[in-house]
Amino acid sequence: MRDRIMRAAGAALCATATFMPVSALAFDVNKASSNFDLVSLSDAELSARSVKTVDIGNVELTSGRIVAADPLAQPDRQALARTVPAGDYPVRLYEAAGRVAAASMRFGEGRPDHWELATLPGQDVATLKDDEIFGYPVDAGLGSYMDADTLALIEEREQQAQKPDSDVNYYDDVLASELDANKGAYDLHRPVAGKKGNVAIFWSGWGDGFYPVFWGMDRDEHPLVLLTDFQVIEHADGRREPSHQ
Repeated sequence: MRDRIMRAAGAALCATATFMPVSALAFDVNKASSNFDLVSLSDAELSARSVKTVDIGNVELTSGRIVAADPLAQPDRQALARTVPAGDYPVRLYEAAGRVAAASMRFGEGRPDHWELATLPGQDVATLKDDEIFGYPVDAGLGSYMDADTLALIEEREQQAQKPDSDVNYYDDVLASELDANKGAYDLHRPVAGKKGNVAIFWSGWGDGFYPVFWGMDRDEHPLVLLTDFQVIEHADGRREPSHQ
């Protein structure tokens, strides 16, 4: 249950976020999210739908192994099974209803030909039933993108911030002031100054919950974009909100 959510048992994990149920007998990626158009619409088209974009900068992927997770609750989460070439890739946030509705990382230009659910090593989409989905749990109200190698830099920063009389609280002692500079909505955090490897951190929609990540692929099966859907909106339209608990 840690890495999948079921409609019947999802309330405890999902908190205020609402899972969009899948109605087919087997998992259908197009029914798991209706927000794929976010990455293909122009800024003007998004604005007309009451969606605002915020480009927060490039994430430095030193190995191409991407970790998508709550950076405070699961700093040691496994990297996604699919990898990309090492490089610096832009992260864009999509804001609606006063929340971060989704977050994307771009690897190539163009509109994705099709979408796939992102998985961890050992996960198999074929094992999912109609009311199940892989994703990651959020317990600190934050999502993130980073390279798996950056985890070592976070540990190094923790050691640097260590106090003689108490343990380090990474949020209070390191991240809070950086997030406050952006009204708490996001931060492009560099754990160790002068060392390559940073973390894109952002609000997770309505807060704690369980959220899917998707690969937007071209016709040749190359990834163009990675999208985390925080299920604040439906049909890439911020003028309407899905019901949430």
